Amino acid sequence: MKPTINMKSLLTVIGVLFIQLFSAQEDNMTYPDGIFSFEENKTQKIFTDWTRVRKEPNVKSEVTDSLNTNQQIMILKKEEAVLRLGERGANWYKISYQKGDAVSEGYIWGGNLSVGYRNKNGYDFLFGLSKTIDRKSKEYNGTEKQNIAGIKVMEGNTLIDEVYFDTGRGEELSYGTFTIESGHKLQNVELTLKAMVSGEACGIASYDQYVLFRDKKLVALPQLTNVGDADVYYHSEKFVFPNDQGGIPNAFIFKIEEMERDDKDREKKKRSSKTYLWNGSSYQLK
Repeated sequence: MKPTINMKSLLTVIGVLFIQLFSAQEDNMTYPDGIFSFEENKTQKIFTDWTRVRKEPNVKSEVTDSLNTNQQIMILKKEEAVLRLGERGANWYKISYQKGDAVSEGYIWGGNLSVGYRNKNGYDFLFGLSKTIDRKSKEYNGTEKQNIAGIKVMEGNTLIDEVYFDTGRGEELSYGTFTIESGHKLQNVELTLKAMVSGEACGIASYDQYVLFRDKKLVALPQLTNVGDADVYYHSEKFVFPNDQGGIPNAFIFKIEEMERDDKDREKKKRSSKTYLWNGSSYQLK
């Protein structure tokens, strides 16, 4: 006798297999972080030292060369292929670059590029993300992923100094900026660098990192965090430097403001501040 097939059972099995296949595809989908979206036909700079150049846009492809920090490259094409390492997801890019008299082409991972770079007073300042680490969580009993960013100061091909700091997780890497400000009238400070990363959704924090540049040294200030959800609540942090309204000489003020609406739609605000004294080379809490 031929075995009979229960059509209802068969359809159920097919449905389960389809769901499993779809779920597996969803799990394998990799999305790039917006902070690593670079324009074609624009120059960029290498952030991660010894960045591998590959023959094709994947990690299994042959390595044809390596590029050092501050190497300038030209973005030729943004590839569809995306690689995620830890909490950093970036496209592969086809690039061209020059070493000596030779111009070469290849593919590099976008996570190795500088998010922003500036040149001032003969120095190159680079801002990028270096790695993801596991860090013990204060809120949860375990660890959580944390991205580490850095700022490097270069004089030609020579690394002068570098500092590293936290930048949150993948959802907080929608975009970033990197600017150079004045010395803010802080003693012996030549320049103030400001790196910012942020997410796009409500409730996703943005991080502002100020770094002072003095006597070829970088000094990272306490990190500022800003987060909010429409008119429901917000947490805001900022610095008041000596050249700002309300500033005081040889110090910077860390100001915090919080707002939350209660059940009757009334705003409840809290404000606090602390002062850091600057002695020309380092700072300490007053």
